[in-house]
This record gives sequence, structure tokens and C-alpha cells, in this order.
Amino acid sequence: MSRIARAETSRISFATSCRLLLAIAGAASLAACAQSPVGRQKADLAGTSRQAAVERPHRVAALHPRPIKRARANRDVKQTASHGVASFYSDTQTASGEKFDRNELTAAHPTLPFGTKLRVTDTSSGRFVTVRVNDRGPYIRGRVVDVSPSAAEALGMVDKGITNVRLDVVQ
Repeated sequence: MSRIARAETSRISFATSCRLLLAIAGAASLAACAQSPVGRQKADLAGTSRQAAVERPHRVAALHPRPIKRARANRDVKQTASHGVASFYSDTQTASGEKFDRNELTAAHPTLPFGTKLRVTDTSSGRFVTVRVNDRGPYIRGRVVDVSPSAAEALGMVDKGITNVRLDVVQ
């Protein structure tokens, strides 16, 4: 080989070896950063904080040593639902899916859940009847409940058609 070829080969080797040396030094410094005690401490803290959060007792219990008493609704106590005008109706199908039976003591109310028992009291005569909500309505402004024809007979409102009532939720 000529002297020029040998010098060129040695330069390439030297340049290649310098690059290789720089790559190794860079990789070693990155590996050292990943293995530093600060990195390990952060990793250890992250692991223990998750575990400690699970193992620590709930702090709210320490703030309130006695259980908080909540008011419970007594089923026997009647709650006044509303005052207004009642009418009676007849239909073939109810909103709850039941078939309408004019002989049952049922009612239609716009918001109360199906199955709610209401005590409907005629304010002028004092007569009352307990009905079960199984339909939606009435859809006439000012009316609070529609009762079945048998409940209307019990209230004595069949001839009048409508009457002023007070509604009390029984159950």
C-alpha cells in the first residue's frame, strides 16, 4: 500500500474510533443519570406514596368520631304534598302500564312515583280516601290530581266533577 493510502486509512480509523468513543461516553452518561441516587429516590417515593395512600386509615373518621345522625322519614308520618283542585277520569290504559280499573282506588299525579299512596281529603266536606298513584296527569292547569271514579264516589264529588282537596303522602 502506498503511504497516502495508509494515512487515509488511519485517519478513517481514527475518526471512526473517535465517534465510537463519543457514543460510548454519551451512553454511559445517560445510564449514569438513570441510575443516580436522586432518580432512585424519586422512584422510591412514587412507589411508597401510592402504597401509603392505600394503607393509611381514612382521616375523615378522626375528624368526626361519632357517626352523623341523619333524619329518617317515618313512614307513619303524613307529609302534605299540595292543595288544589281534583277531578276524576276514566281511561283504558295507564302510564304505569296497568289496565285502568274504575273500581280500584287509584289516581293520576304529574310527579309522584308510581305506587305512592296518597290521602286525598275534600277540604269542604272533610271526606277522604287513600289512593295509589298509577298514572300521570292531570293535564289541565290548576289541577293537582285525577282520581278514579270509585275514589270520586268515596269523596262525594261525582255530581260536582271537581273539588278542592288536600293531598297527604301516606307511603
